[in-house]
Amino acid sequence: MAAHPVDEKLPALEMATSGLQHVAAMYAGVVAPPLIVGAAVGLSTTDLTFLTGACLFTAGLATFLQTLGIWKIGARLPFVNGVTFAGVAPMTAIVASSHDKSDALPVIFGAVIVAGLLGFLAAPFFSRAVRFFPPVVTGSVITLIGVSLLPVAFGWAQGPDPKAGDYGSAAHLGLAAATLVLVLLLRRFTRGFVKQIAVLLGLIAGTLVAIPFGATDFGPVADADVVGFPTPFHFGAPQFQLAAVLSLCVVMVVSMTESTADMLALGEIVERPADERTIAAGLRADTLGSALSPLFNGFMCSAFAQNIGLVAMTRIRSRYVVATGGGFLVLMGLCPTAASLIAVVPRPVLGGAGIVLFGSVAASGIQTLVRAGLDRDNNVLIVAVSLAVGIVPITEPDFYHAFPETARIVLDSGISTGCLTAVLLNLLFNHIGRGREAHDVTHPMEAGEEIAVAH
Repeated sequence: MAAHPVDEKLPALEMATSGLQHVAAMYAGVVAPPLIVGAAVGLSTTDLTFLTGACLFTAGLATFLQTLGIWKIGARLPFVNGVTFAGVAPMTAIVASSHDKSDALPVIFGAVIVAGLLGFLAAPFFSRAVRFFPPVVTGSVITLIGVSLLPVAFGWAQGPDPKAGDYGSAAHLGLAAATLVLVLLLRRFTRGFVKQIAVLLGLIAGTLVAIPFGATDFGPVADADVVGFPTPFHFGAPQFQLAAVLSLCVVMVVSMTESTADMLALGEIVERPADERTIAAGLRADTLGSALSPLFNGFMCSAFAQNIGLVAMTRIRSRYVVATGGGFLVLMGLCPTAASLIAVVPRPVLGGAGIVLFGSVAASGIQTLVRAGLDRDNNVLIVAVSLAVGIVPITEPDFYHAFPETARIVLDSGISTGCLTAVLLNLLFNHIGRGREAHDVTHPMEAGEEIAVAH
């Protein structure tokens, strides 16, 4: 009997080129979170390069776990795993609340480990409780992720140092605008592989344009080693703070919700529908990968949904192709020179590309909300209030200044507060009470429904 396309092993050359294409499609997304968090901590260029390489390395390990699987761990579907954007805002909130910035990363790593282990234990139960996280909830949260991260792109566009005299200068903004326009043109007038890596090409071109203006520093590449290894606990042993743990447990719930929707969608695309057992196994891979990631200085991992679109477009459904991509990620993580290339990119160039990247996340959330049944008053209220609560820390950063600092780690994250609000309101309006009508309930995403989530 012929192997299912998911289990098919392609010729070596096709396996390698297709795997590289998956890496190219998600590369910009996997390096952005360590850049954001590392910049917030104030890491040196060397440590920022190290953190980026560590995230590439752990993304490769998590991808192996998801695609190849062991025991009851891994969906064994063509999933690419990497650092989730959902954790960026809470992690930067943890950094902001830390008196000593050198303790911020150990606190984050400790919280990710606990959230990952708890998620691993909860995976089989969560696969059955997904009905409490319908599109009206996931759409609201995904939209908030994009909206919360857009200010980061705007800050990048103005320059690397807010205290510098040229911060927000016409030259910096012009470089960001040029990168943004280039990415848009590539997305509009190219096809296939080039279109998939438009953001990456935009970063490269923007960096080259910045050279004559002296905005590009190649020092990190010159100083980086060709071969290296993400030394365990490079930034210190994990620290465990209750507020940080609670904040990232909320992120883990969001991540598990997104991954479940992704598995349902991908299962239909590859013609191997994801049942409850597959979803539980996939969630175990996500959560175990997240729990192990901090050992090598990485962050929380989840499925990259843009790669689902790549599977649908190319019709290459082999999980071994994606596992090959995971191998490339591991190799990049073991080569600091390769990881250091991203540190060369000027902040305004990252800002221009970030507008597309983060804006796409928000747009994906809106796409999910369109399918959430907003013709129902209950769902409109859920979206309206959860978005409003989630946007509070963005528009009024000091809104919760009178609260204890431990509480502010959660409250200052629009993702956390917005998600909790959406879940509770969905329970109130769509699940609690005898008087509700059956047609008022927004059901969770069914297998076969389109999902478009950008990380």
